[in-house]
Amino acid sequence: MKNAAPNNAADCVKLVEEELSSHDLFYGHGTDDPGAEAQWLVISVLTAAGFEKITGDTKIPEQHLASIKSLLTRRIEEKIPMAYLLKEAWFAGECFFVDERVLVPRSPLAELINNRFEPLLNNTPRTILDLCCGSGCIGLASALAFPDSEVILSDISEQALAVAQINIQRFGLANRVSTCHSDLFESIEQSFDLILANPPYVSRSEFDQLPAEYHAEPVLGLVSEQDGLEIPLKILAQSAAHLTKKGTLILETGYTWPALQQTLPSLPFMWLEFEYGGEGVCCLTAEQLHNHSALLGRKPG
Repeated sequence: MKNAAPNNAADCVKLVEEELSSHDLFYGHGTDDPGAEAQWLVISVLTAAGFEKITGDTKIPEQHLASIKSLLTRRIEEKIPMAYLLKEAWFAGECFFVDERVLVPRSPLAELINNRFEPLLNNTPRTILDLCCGSGCIGLASALAFPDSEVILSDISEQALAVAQINIQRFGLANRVSTCHSDLFESIEQSFDLILANPPYVSRSEFDQLPAEYHAEPVLGLVSEQDGLEIPLKILAQSAAHLTKKGTLILETGYTWPALQQTLPSLPFMWLEFEYGGEGVCCLTAEQLHNHSALLGRKPG
């Protein structure tokens, strides 16, 4: 696209797609293929420039075409996820601010949130904890799904919480969503009807083999010791003390889930299935966690 001059938005998307397709890039940080990423780039740049209606025939002024080319060059040469270049990511139908301080939102929990967690919850949650919140997308999307809920976004990273705070303001939810700087439950005092946790669960050996795009993300948000199990095991051991009597824990462990199942074969994990892809998400009730407290108490934490 360096020497090309597209006539309109449709031509521009086609040229960007061709350029992306001709390079060794990984997709999975908001898009699944170069075509979707090309559309995202062009539409995002034009939207940020103030274009209210964008069609295939929309003419792109030279200065905005230059912006598209510049971002495309960085995507290809530096292998930075497009979400970081555009400072945005879509999750559960909403657009969140993101940058290199947080992981790019891609959790299958979005599907659960869109379905209001049916039929997993005993009651409509009044209090929700987004543990290891990163950008805050999971907790904030849940706050939007449950308008009467109060939500805490918690993370060990103060930088991540700064991004979460931006998103709290973005959605105008400061009246019922707050942040908490905490190493898992260390600074958490109250109990919750629903705990949502998408913690680090990638082993160091797996991280070393991931595509370059993942290495642009904060390692703190990805890697867990003990072959990825250390942090999920701590969450399982500590969650019961922070759930209400009929509360629920929903924990994402990704590809680590078979190892977790093997480590705790007696725990009654409910592994969830997703219509739009994703795996390694389990659901456990407060009662189940309490009933297995002796087993979980022997694990780290």
